[in-house]
Amino acid sequence: MPPTQPSTPPHAPGEPPISRALINLVIDEHRRRALPRYNLFWSYYRNAMEVTGRAGARTRPYRLAHEATLPFRSGDDDPDTRLRRQSVIENDIAWRIHAMIDFIFGKPLTIRSQAADPHLRARIDAILHAVWDHSGGLALMQDCALLAHVFGHASLGLRLSDHLAALTLDQRRPRLTPDPHDCARHIRLELIDPRRAAPILDDRDYRRLRALILHTTRETNDIIADGASLSPSFAAAPSRRRAATTEVITADSWRIFEDGRAVSSQFFHIADAPPVAHFQNIAQPFEHAGLGEVEPLIPLQDELNARLTDRASRVTMQTFKMFLVKGFDSLNNASVGPGRLWITDNPDAAVEPFGGDASSPSEDRHLADIRDAMDKISGVPPLASGVVQAKVGNLSSANALRITLMSVLSKTARKRITYGRGIAHACELILAALSAADILPTSPQDRRVRLLWPDPLPEDIRERLLTLDAKARFGAPNEQLLAELGHGSDEPEPAR
Repeated sequence: MPPTQPSTPPHAPGEPPISRALINLVIDEHRRRALPRYNLFWSYYRNAMEVTGRAGARTRPYRLAHEATLPFRSGDDDPDTRLRRQSVIENDIAWRIHAMIDFIFGKPLTIRSQAADPHLRARIDAILHAVWDHSGGLALMQDCALLAHVFGHASLGLRLSDHLAALTLDQRRPRLTPDPHDCARHIRLELIDPRRAAPILDDRDYRRLRALILHTTRETNDIIADGASLSPSFAAAPSRRRAATTEVITADSWRIFEDGRAVSSQFFHIADAPPVAHFQNIAQPFEHAGLGEVEPLIPLQDELNARLTDRASRVTMQTFKMFLVKGFDSLNNASVGPGRLWITDNPDAAVEPFGGDASSPSEDRHLADIRDAMDKISGVPPLASGVVQAKVGNLSSANALRITLMSVLSKTARKRITYGRGIAHACELILAALSAADILPTSPQDRRVRLLWPDPLPEDIRERLLTLDAKARFGAPNEQLLAELGHGSDEPEPAR
């Protein structure tokens, strides 16, 4: 289906308009270049199961996404029944991504305002908590981190109600109250899938976003006939109508087009850039997109599945022990079993066993080397997912555990910079919208926030109490100490 044709492309004040030709070109480039890569990354992460038919005695009723990359082996397919070999698939990519997300957003983080006025700071904290909680809270952050880990980046769009958007342009309308819950009903953070998002960047500064184009094809509830009927007695099978939807987000508008027709237009004035908070998984120099976790693991995942499948085939062929009988003329119909005694006068007669699962040290070493390489590339050892091996040593102390998990902890600290930048930008957009609507006037300095990240490792309550006692001796306020203990009542966590 061709891209939509927006009738009047919006543009920010002081910038040249975004032409329809540019929008269509960006959508086409995204479909040809980025989308095949993103679909490949998602298939390796998800490893979705495709139902192929009814289960039988010699085949499975499903096929996994990773099976498509298994190498061809002699005897894989029967030329008559086209039966495929018994494959062994282990998805090492998914559990590593989930472990990294648990280390970053496994516990709620705290967002604190940096405003100088304590009363304004308390109001900002309450509003930010309400908006994040209404938008999904910690679950929204985890979903955003999942997309960013798979694709390398993700975004959050600031969606305003029509009334609040109109207030940013004309403050003579009936104002909203600065109540946190009232603000949360008019502001929402929406997760943007990179598979349907094509950015238009400034041609002189890759860090500046001019517009974000969201294009997708969806099924509607309208039913249409699927072609003409072959005969009067044969009715055409009905199907759902598919509609192409394009959303154009700029610094002053959010427009939605469906099959080339404008269905929704919202205008606002928040900042000089589109209200979109961008998240990079790992920062990539001179690139809008970040580095994901799936791409470097794909070759090793293919090699691991190929070797596991080959080993399963070898074990299957060698599992049953067989016997070669030589020199026994009267054993044509004899069976092999416990307590059987065979007698012959032939001195050259022999019974030679063969088969059985023989040891293959090189194969075991190769599989271990592949897993070690995946540990090094991802930075996530099996211990991060709870798999305790004998070589980890004594983990009785927290320091020993930190040394063992040094790679994943250092990677978590690195990612907190990029994800923290995106969360802080989203908070600034929320406060900028409320300030433009004259609901909560703030300056750019008042919109700065500080993120308090929790410790990803299990906490020792004794060490925690000793740390809080040391902070109290240095004059830390009691409200802060109670909040760190989870007993604060005036400033709850922003995501639960």
